[in-house]
Amino acid sequence: MKKFILKVIVSIPILIGCKSTQAQLVSIQPAFPNLSFEQPTDIQHPPDGTNRLFVLSQPGTIYVFNNDPNTSSKKIFLDIKNKVLFGGEQGLLGLAFHSDYKNNGYFYVNYTTDNPRRTIVSRFKVSSNDPDKTDSSSELIILEVDQPYTNHNGGQILFGPDGYLYISFGDGGSGGDPQNNAQNLKSLLGKILRIDVNNTSAGKNYAIPNDNPFKGNTNELKEEIFAWGLRNVWRFSFDLPTNRIWAADVGQNEWEEIDIIEKGKNYGWRIMEGNHCYNPPAGCNTTNLTLPIWEYGHNSEGGFSITGGFVYRGKSAKEIYGKYVYGDFGSGNIWALEYDGSKVQNSLVISSSHQISTFGIDQNNELYFADYSTGKLYKFRGTPTRVGSLTLPKIFDLKQNYPNPFNPSTTIEYVIPNVEMGYIPSLQHITLKVYDILGREIATLVNKYQPPGEYSVKFDVGANRRFTLQSGIYFYQLIIGVFSLSKKMILTK
Repeated sequence: MKKFILKVIVSIPILIGCKSTQAQLVSIQPAFPNLSFEQPTDIQHPPDGTNRLFVLSQPGTIYVFNNDPNTSSKKIFLDIKNKVLFGGEQGLLGLAFHSDYKNNGYFYVNYTTDNPRRTIVSRFKVSSNDPDKTDSSSELIILEVDQPYTNHNGGQILFGPDGYLYISFGDGGSGGDPQNNAQNLKSLLGKILRIDVNNTSAGKNYAIPNDNPFKGNTNELKEEIFAWGLRNVWRFSFDLPTNRIWAADVGQNEWEEIDIIEKGKNYGWRIMEGNHCYNPPAGCNTTNLTLPIWEYGHNSEGGFSITGGFVYRGKSAKEIYGKYVYGDFGSGNIWALEYDGSKVQNSLVISSSHQISTFGIDQNNELYFADYSTGKLYKFRGTPTRVGSLTLPKIFDLKQNYPNPFNPSTTIEYVIPNVEMGYIPSLQHITLKVYDILGREIATLVNKYQPPGEYSVKFDVGANRRFTLQSGIYFYQLIIGVFSLSKKMILTK
């Protein structure tokens, strides 16, 4: 078994002359330092303008929280641990909010269950009384697919720009696709499906879009199929400006790949692994197969299990704008891939020790990823600026309090610049404390992560209940990362 995760395959002819290069440095930083999640598998945001994020925990829980770096609380949005078959690559794997979620409250989940072992795609509805809670009695099963093995369950579900629900299924598991599901058009395994959940037909809780490639066939081919020949679809994403579907396919023994999913295309598995023959190992027939736009081998410089990401469309890291950002669960490497429809250039962005289980974006298109082992979420920031020594740049500033002397309150201002020092991210942990002349801590005025900007804090002696303050000299100290500044102020009574 490769990992708990799966993979997405999608491809078009690879270009001669493609290369992998070293990109400009982009930093990663803890996105929500006070939060962690048990074995996170998906990160989503609702299309309702509330600036919330939702994180799936593989054992069967969905958490919701405010998209604020200082947030310290999360709520349970849905708990279906009693329904989820968890273990290895099985569990709660995907979440998709309906395009009209703001009005209808519908969202969809993808999870593994047992007796028999199968994947369920179902719809829930948010509580009418609490936007951070699900009506647990509202489940409507949309689709069930038997899973012959414990791995390669797929897991991604997303609404496309056409309003249809896209669902990824792995090839059923084991190794080498022993049942040849990916090439069998009478099976839903090893496919990306597209269904219409706003309508019903033929006794199902969904309908088949009229332009699906096998709609109306008379050969018992599955009409839900959008694309096939996939080994283990784990993560795929839409890039609206280019109208492309990006996907990453975890390889069998030697090759990881990135592909562009197109309607009615066959992506080659198990005939091929990446651009290479697999079954048979040589001389395979590649007629009508769509090959990856990029692949990398199983080695220390690449990795062993690709995790698909997104084309970055945010504002915090201009160096990767318009590039497909993806990673590897095994190596922790993160790359950015540029593709203009013919040429490909792949750049290593970061080498990390993270077990990258999934990527996600927020309502502002800022990009996150989850570390499966620690349960932490991270985000991307622009290129840091090196400094030659650990001396505080003058652009960091702690200003003199005013009024000074003061009684009973005074204002302290400080500046966090819009640059980065060494490899310290621009979103930094800030503390501002007040001490007496003996070094005793009197008050903590700031203790949180803050972005660049100018800040103002009031110190009110009347609000302090820890010490009875006397007239005299006091000190206030600002700490930003490994740097600090202090100034004195005078209290008069």
